[in-house]
Amino acid sequence: MRPLISTTDLAAALSGPAGDRPVVLDVRWRLAGPPGAESYREGHVPGAVFTDLDSVLAGKPGEGGRHPLPDPADLQRDLRAAGIRTGTPVVAYDDADGSVAARAWWLLRWAGHEEVAILDGGYAAWAAEGHPVSTEEARPEPGDITVRPGGMPVLDADEAAALARDGLLLDARATPRYAGETEPVDPRAGHIPGAVNAPFSAHLGPDGRWRPPAELAERFAGLGLRPGEPVGAYCGSGVTASSVVLALELAGHPGAGLYAGSWSHWSRNPQRPAATGTLPG
Repeated sequence: MRPLISTTDLAAALSGPAGDRPVVLDVRWRLAGPPGAESYREGHVPGAVFTDLDSVLAGKPGEGGRHPLPDPADLQRDLRAAGIRTGTPVVAYDDADGSVAARAWWLLRWAGHEEVAILDGGYAAWAAEGHPVSTEEARPEPGDITVRPGGMPVLDADEAAALARDGLLLDARATPRYAGETEPVDPRAGHIPGAVNAPFSAHLGPDGRWRPPAELAERFAGLGLRPGEPVGAYCGSGVTASSVVLALELAGHPGAGLYAGSWSHWSRNPQRPAATGTLPG
């Protein structure tokens, strides 16, 4: 299953035989503003199951960062409650920049589930094109997915630091946070020394859809990525960096590592260095 699915293809899949339909996850989330669950109740893709970033797609915040990986047993329980079965296609969508949907994509891949994609253009594109919406809460039959961690590479702090020296480590945050000009959430400002700034917002075009693979490949080449070079990504808490991993896969660089704790983990330890400014340092 390719990482992206169009609104047209999702509509066709949902109109097919019941046994062949994908499980759809509504993962809308906002740092500030109305909760995603509220938006879900106002309207969602028919049959979609609301899946919360904070309680399902991440563990409890703490020493591991603001959005650490969930406990595998908890994740398995929640994914089964969403109706996900072994081999069943899964489609995730949000209503913003695709980063939370990318987190769901990455997490399912990490859990060993290959058949997963995100909706290109998200809920905004679905609704704008006149596809049906529902206000009925989905109540799926329990699934049987088995979570087997390890399907996607995860970096710890030391591995991220080494990759910044010996490969390419991409920082997905906006430039002011990368440069240390501002830090609204985490303990310290700055970035991992050697990391290259690659704001995740550049993955989407003006229409809110993902840029073509050739454009993404050109962007990563411009950031210094060489064919076959080890590459990884981090962000504030490991969410938007998932979209960098997805963009790299679209661009022909699969298997990028994700520093799941990201800056929210790195910055907790005062012994870890922090670079500032717009250069890697």
